[in-house]
Amino acid sequence: MPISISSPLFASAGECAPRKSLFGKSLFGKSPFCKSPAELSVGLTRRALLTSTAAGAVATAGLGLTGFASTARAEVAARFLRIGTGTTTGTYFPIGSLIAGVISKPPGLPPCEEGGSCGVPGLIAAAQATKGSIDNLDRIAAGELDLALTQADVAFWAHSGTGVYRETGPVPGVTAIARLFPEAVHLVVKADSLIRSVVDLKGKRVSGGNVGSGTLADSELLLAAYGIEEGDYEPYFLAPSDAADALINDKLDAFFLIAGHPTRVIDDLAQRVPIRLISITGERADEIIAAYPYFAKVQIPAALYKDVPMAHTIAVGALLVARADIAEDLVYELTAAMLHERAKAIFAAGHPMAKEINLARALESIAIPLHPGAARFYDEVGLLTPTSTD
Repeated sequence: MPISISSPLFASAGECAPRKSLFGKSLFGKSPFCKSPAELSVGLTRRALLTSTAAGAVATAGLGLTGFASTARAEVAARFLRIGTGTTTGTYFPIGSLIAGVISKPPGLPPCEEGGSCGVPGLIAAAQATKGSIDNLDRIAAGELDLALTQADVAFWAHSGTGVYRETGPVPGVTAIARLFPEAVHLVVKADSLIRSVVDLKGKRVSGGNVGSGTLADSELLLAAYGIEEGDYEPYFLAPSDAADALINDKLDAFFLIAGHPTRVIDDLAQRVPIRLISITGERADEIIAAYPYFAKVQIPAALYKDVPMAHTIAVGALLVARADIAEDLVYELTAAMLHERAKAIFAAGHPMAKEINLARALESIAIPLHPGAARFYDEVGLLTPTSTD
């Protein structure tokens, strides 16, 4: 069958096995904050980043992903890689599709130095629509995906067995490749809504995000930080496009979406009905950032979405992660391809947030071990610190 690098050619989001229902249950209990990740710091050490599971350096024969280190051959057999993204109306899917195109180099293309693809020889990567961060990590662990996009905080919780993974324990076999771009917290209401701050969500109909998404995990955290507990509001668990439709039809008062801005679903919504974004700022926002250093303050510019005023909010980094048992040489090469100088123009032309993908910021927000292949690449370009501390 024909292969499209930028389309979901495997299972659709609706075919994915659902995660255990979170309906009516707070992800974070009574406390507004979970255990603070003390080991997370802005300057990650060489030793911390190189530490990973022993399986990280082992190639998976079943995937047939070995043998990519040799780029001298003019022709190599085609190999396939599955990249988990998110819903097609969010940011993960279009950016995941761009990454798939950049790292791919189907057999027969001219070499990079002759103006051809700078991807991994023989590699054909495909972006796959999923439910989002949590779904992606679960499927990485199950061997259903090879690479995936996920929020930095969700990745840390999965690695440490905290947050949404407090009851189920750590998710094995997930390693980092790079930080990609910031994902802003969008809290969306109609323009004429009386909701002016997060605290006004009490008693309202609020979609915190679809089950399996990082948005749902963080919306629970944010609501708890503002003193809004289970039972204080009417919860809905809708995918972004469904939440937008419900808002238009007055079946919902507000919804959360964590995504790189601009994101398609909110852009489309603003074309259909006047909306506002609720700012997340002040003392409560400062407390969240202090407890979770992978959050940072950002601004969503005025008129980025049609007639929507500027909003102050917080953002979390989006990461590209990989199964730990993928061949080191393959991950080394795809990391180099993604961060190649020629990839910048492709990313900048493809999506506003994709231009944030660059070598200088590739190690920001990472609080889980790097894949050995990615670590080798960063070591060679001098981004890992030569000394380490415990």
